[in-house]
Amino acid sequence: MSPVVQLEKLVVRYRSFVAVDGLDLELAEGELLGLLGPNGAGKSSTLRVLIGQQPPSGGRVRIFGQDIQQHWGQIKPLFGYVPDRENHFEEFSGRDNLAFFAGLYRAPAQQIDACLARVELREVADLPVRGYSLGMRRKLLLARALLHRPRLLYLDEPTANLDVHSAEVVRRILRDLVAEGCTVLLTTHNMEEVEAVCDRVAILCRGRLVALDSPLNLRRQHRERKIDAILQNGDRCVFDLDREEERHALAGHVGAGQVASLQTREFDFHEVFLKLTGTAFS
Repeated sequence: MSPVVQLEKLVVRYRSFVAVDGLDLELAEGELLGLLGPNGAGKSSTLRVLIGQQPPSGGRVRIFGQDIQQHWGQIKPLFGYVPDRENHFEEFSGRDNLAFFAGLYRAPAQQIDACLARVELREVADLPVRGYSLGMRRKLLLARALLHRPRLLYLDEPTANLDVHSAEVVRRILRDLVAEGCTVLLTTHNMEEVEAVCDRVAILCRGRLVALDSPLNLRRQHRERKIDAILQNGDRCVFDLDREEERHALAGHVGAGQVASLQTREFDFHEVFLKLTGTAFS
């Protein structure tokens, strides 16, 4: 089956600055891929190309097998986009905001109620958006992007600054969409979100792809099999479980009752970013 999204040697330049440098990336149908990286890694530039705001400086982009520059008119109705900044009509109600865009999308009227229900906004649907909380506003953006039932969805930091419940609602919707066959690409700074919803993770640094794998495989590849121990005499020790002699040493301390506390080192995506990119994730 052909990829839904196919980037071949994508380059994005802003004068002499290269924001995306020969990026190869594919998304399969029904896949949820997280695009991650430090600030300035090229995530936003890649997304701008995909939504038609920025022409590629080089390389080729295909969506559903069609070249994005040659067939933009056919591609545009196929995707939805949730930006990182809201642009609602403040004086309109949530329902009226969706009705306006439903008209542009030529979406059936019943889709308005369906989308409001999906993002849990039916009870406030007839209130002006100016009175909505940040979480409600973000969910209204998602509802708007789903009005025309897109086969492909782009999201830029979809759960940024949301409360725990609203973030979980958004993640559940994304997994449901993928189960229905929709393909999803999101950028995020939330490491818990990556492990909770993403099928694969693409890590960018300085415009280049430095890692591409499932969260589970990244965990396996980059976890630390080490134990931090505090002995009864106050000494602090680190035991590497990949080394036989250190496993025996730890067992000896435990058997002799010399250990006051033990702690395993949890997998930390921030540490992985530092290792792969040489840059703290922010």
